Amino acid sequence: MRYRQLGSSDLQVSEISLGSWLTYGGGVEREQAEACVAKAFDVGINFIDTANVYARGAAETFLGETLQGRPRDSYVLATKLFFPMSDADKGLSREQVFKQIDASLARLRTEYVDLYQCHRYDWNTPLEETMQALTEVVQAGKARYLGFSEWPAEKIKEALELPGVEKFVSSQPQYSMIWRGPEREIIQLCAENGISQIVWSPLAQGVLTGKYKPGTPPPEGSRATSEAMNFFMDGYNDTLLERVQQLQPIADELGITMAQLALAWVLREPNVASAIVGASRPQQVEDNAAASGIELSDDVLRRIDDVLGDSVSYAGSAS
Repeated sequence: MRYRQLGSSDLQVSEISLGSWLTYGGGVEREQAEACVAKAFDVGINFIDTANVYARGAAETFLGETLQGRPRDSYVLATKLFFPMSDADKGLSREQVFKQIDASLARLRTEYVDLYQCHRYDWNTPLEETMQALTEVVQAGKARYLGFSEWPAEKIKEALELPGVEKFVSSQPQYSMIWRGPEREIIQLCAENGISQIVWSPLAQGVLTGKYKPGTPPPEGSRATSEAMNFFMDGYNDTLLERVQQLQPIADELGITMAQLALAWVLREPNVASAIVGASRPQQVEDNAAASGIELSDDVLRRIDDVLGDSVSYAGSAS
């Protein structure tokens, strides 16, 4: 496993990180989830990403229990706030920042998180209020660094220009071979300001593994067949699935899996510090971790672009 510096922080994070959206505390049985976390440590993954809203707190609770007994400095722990935890608890107001960090720390059974992230931008709260509250969270030692997910470029700039507040060190966008929106503006803006990308859905909810075949039902046990985990799966058509199948010969020539090809593709970007993977089986964790260190030649990158063609989206931030 290789490691990269996270923005202007002093954190060194594994190129592959373990996420918990739709999986732990919800869509995956406890025993399997624990095995995935154990395997992550075995293969050198030190970065674990979660959020208060994942399974309405259950993902954080699971991680808090599962990470007990491991030295706190042996992993980098990130969580988020913004989405509703109840009818009254949502957004990035000063009150919510203080309330949600304490609730997350209690569930995670830790005195601090290494990275505290704004899950989306809150248009109903002044940016100054949010940034001042987050700064106080850092000053109190409850979070070491700050990040955001899917913020518009103009708000990132505004936050960077505010005086007397902590600066962001990470951005968490959706980014993959077929979803390249961050390339329009976000990656360059962040690279110029000491902010790294921690990308989610680098495998496009499993589509880029090649397991979903055009014109055929999804394989039993896959994310697409799970009501608890099939969010966003209906956006992939047969044309795209056919083109993804055409990437298989490229992976075969390199002696790697389709998942490793997709992960190596996002890691080709220097501003990407880590690619978050979700896993329901430890074998998936091991396979994904092996993508670290794979370097793709310019010729391979051109061939990937030729295959995918106009199936690639450069749309803006995900909703």
